[in-house]
Order: sequence, then C-alpha cells, then structure tokens
Amino acid sequence: MRRDTGAAALLGPLLAGSAQPHQVRRAAQGLGLPERGRYAVVVLGAPAVVPSDGDGVRWCWCGEAGVVLLGPGGLAGPVARLGEAGAGPGGVSPVVGGLAELGLARRLAGAALLTCGPGAREIVALDERLPTALVASVPELSARLVAEVFGPLLVLAPAERALLVGTLEAWLECGGSVGRAAVRLRCHRNTVFNRLRRLERLTSRSLSHPRELVETVLALDALRLPAARG
Repeated sequence: MRRDTGAAALLGPLLAGSAQPHQVRRAAQGLGLPERGRYAVVVLGAPAVVPSDGDGVRWCWCGEAGVVLLGPGGLAGPVARLGEAGAGPGGVSPVVGGLAELGLARRLAGAALLTCGPGAREIVALDERLPTALVASVPELSARLVAEVFGPLLVLAPAERALLVGTLEAWLECGGSVGRAAVRLRCHRNTVFNRLRRLERLTSRSLSHPRELVETVLALDALRLPAARG
C-alpha cells in the first residue's frame, strides 16, 4: 500500500471524525482537494497495492483507509479497480458531501468490512450489506441472536448442521421456492421441504411468519460472520 505521511497527518483527524473547521480547511489546501465534493472512504482488511489516480478520480491513503474523490462515473469504477488490483477484503462507505463528513464515512466503511467472511477478498459497499452490517456492528447482540435462534442447531454434528443451514441458504437465494432450491441442491423437493420443517422445529420459528423469518435471516447473517464461525 502506498503511504504518504504528510497526507496521513492531514487525513487522520478527518477520518477520526475529530477535525475542527480549520483542520478541514488545512487538509483541503494541503491535499489539493475541494472541501465540498463527492467523497467515499474505503477500509481494507489487509495491506494491498492500490490503484492510482485516473478518470477524474483522486485517491489519498491513511493506513488502511483510503479517501476517494469521485469522478463523473461514481463509485462503481473505483471499486472495480480495487478488486482488479487484488485489494481486499474491503468495505466501502456511501458517498458523502465533503471532507468534514469523512469521519462518518470511515465508520460506515468499517461496518461494511465487518460483513466480509473469513478469507474473503471481496470489496463490498455498505448499501449492499445493510442488514448484515447492522448485525455485525454489535458483536454482543449478534452472538446472542445466533444463540437464541440457532442454539439447537449448534449442538448438532457439523455435517448435519451444514446440511440444514445450506438448505436454508439455497431456499432464500431461490426466493423462497422449494422447487428451485431442490434443483440447486440436486435433491427432491420433498427433501428440501422436510429439512426446512425440521429447521423450523429446532429454531421454534416459522419461515412463513414475517417477523420470525426476519429473525432467522438476521441470525443466518450473524452465523456467517468471522466471530461466529471462529
């Protein structure tokens, strides 16, 4: 990762959310950036070779956090170039309106990074992972959610637990269609149905009840998190 101690010194207070107005002005002048503009923050989980400026995009780095001044193409191009450069895992904030908002963007990018699974190399935008980020941002609650919803599954043999969880994942990815999930899992639709009914009995939650389905899906997101799986 390219490091510029001068840029880092100017960006540090902004990314920490502690910058005073005069520090925002000084950072803008020192970095040659506008105080107001379309910015986003990327937080990487590991050191990486990061892309250089281009296509109207400006990058500035402070440790694992990168600030990007967006060009006319928006976030898609810079995020794609990060992925092509092999940088990841990483979390990307929503777009904010100026340097004074980089502290908020840094926190939101960090929340997106928390949703990346073990060994992942993906670059994910917060807006694509909002429910999971909510769960991941409060580890104590996510652990409680897993214990409360999936507690009975956690005492099963690993292969049996993986079978039930994998069936639930396939059913969700297939839009709640038992038939399509059966095709994906290469089994009979009655097998999928029976596995889902067993999961409902174990969790004491119905997949046809909206509130209980939401709890189950959020618990599944929490179960996928590195802390839960480690």
